[in-house]
Amino acid sequence: MSLATVYSRGRSGIDAPLVTVEVHVSNGLPAMSIVGLPETAVKESKDRVRGALLTSQFDFPMQRITINLGPADLPKEGGRFDLAIALGILAASQQISGRHLADYECVGELSLSGELRPISGVLPIAIQARNQGRKLILPIANTAEAALVTGIEIIPVGHLLEICAHLNGQTPIPLLGHQPDPNAETATELDFADVHGQYHVKRAFEIAAAGAHNLLMLGPPGTGKSMIAARLPTILPPLTETQAQETAALASISEQGFDVRQWLKSPFRAPHHSASAAALVGGGSNPKPGEISLAHNGTLFLDELPEFDRKVLEVLREPLETGHITISRANRQADFPARFQLIAAMNPCPCGYLGDASGRCHCTSEQVARYRGKISGPLLDRIDMHLEVPRVPHEILRKGSAQGEESSATIRARVVKARTLAVARSGKANSALSAKEVNAVCGLPEAGHLLLEQAMDKFGLSNRAYHRILKLARTIADLAGSPQIGIAHLSEAISYRKLDRSR
Repeated sequence: MSLATVYSRGRSGIDAPLVTVEVHVSNGLPAMSIVGLPETAVKESKDRVRGALLTSQFDFPMQRITINLGPADLPKEGGRFDLAIALGILAASQQISGRHLADYECVGELSLSGELRPISGVLPIAIQARNQGRKLILPIANTAEAALVTGIEIIPVGHLLEICAHLNGQTPIPLLGHQPDPNAETATELDFADVHGQYHVKRAFEIAAAGAHNLLMLGPPGTGKSMIAARLPTILPPLTETQAQETAALASISEQGFDVRQWLKSPFRAPHHSASAAALVGGGSNPKPGEISLAHNGTLFLDELPEFDRKVLEVLREPLETGHITISRANRQADFPARFQLIAAMNPCPCGYLGDASGRCHCTSEQVARYRGKISGPLLDRIDMHLEVPRVPHEILRKGSAQGEESSATIRARVVKARTLAVARSGKANSALSAKEVNAVCGLPEAGHLLLEQAMDKFGLSNRAYHRILKLARTIADLAGSPQIGIAHLSEAISYRKLDRSR
């Protein structure tokens, strides 16, 4: 048989579309051509495959070899098709059995010695192979990542000769299945017990964690804003398996790759304020996920918020509202999920000491207004909680509180209980409720409507802020175990609109 078909997987955004590798060996002058919109790395696979076959003591057909990577309009990149091309050539030239190739999907880059090198983006490939009911052949180094997928059947391979012996029935390779990593990092050195004082700040973070609400901290340098933000993941509910797969898939296709020890752990991303818009939302000629997508199902912490370029901050407005980002380029388009929780911190003025007891601030009102004006009103509207973080008295820093500080485990138990109520009621965190769902689950007594209307008129709040206050009040009521939103819950929610009050 001079024609062989092998299944592999490409990459398009977070998806792993099926790529059919067809290899045809025919009479003619010796030549090897690859068609199907291959990029440079794919075109170079002909030399890698030829070297791997020869050093593995196989015959390289001295005939015309045509390799088609279908579908033809999907761009192909990287060395992931090397193994599929090599197996296709061997099957088409009848050096290995091709009877069971339809039962497998294979990915992997070949070295000239025939050894398999790991590739990126294995998790989406494993999910799709599982969904199609095929076994997945892949490099041993990628096994731990692929084994995180439930219901998968994996054939880990270290050398081309091993998979050829398996396909010929000479030395079968044992199948591996779902194997959650036993060494996954679940413990952390960070704990809210390390934070002395700042009780209203810790209360606000508990509310933010329970409802996945966005939060902005405003305070002078050294008051613990970054310290507290870094401890937010320690009180967040654990990821579901579906959420963990989404998060891991995004990390897998990024430049950094995915560390299996982070399985089920909420991501925490903290880009520097010099980051560009492309670094934040993603981009490139072959679009890759940015920081907001790498923070999917987790936290995006932006320290020194006004120091970010205003155009960079404005690109956050759409994903904060929709939970995804679409990156369009001339020849392709990629959609990435971006349902993240925004935590930001800023100083009250350019020097950072406005209102501080030290009296060191000499900023004029115009300088303060210009500094805060770097954050637009529409972006502030999308942040549910604005919070002042004052200095902690020296006595508390030295001695701690008399009753001791609550640990992250204690706070997390309350957060999980409140989040469970919200998910049971609406199937999602309160921050993700639609306008229709807000009307259904965030009902107020008549006195509550009057209070909220007065706040709207006094502070000039937008309709978006109106709905966000209701969602926040619903979370506060959930933490209190109350089926209805009370006046106290609503009053606390309104109190977190600090910057709206100051404006």
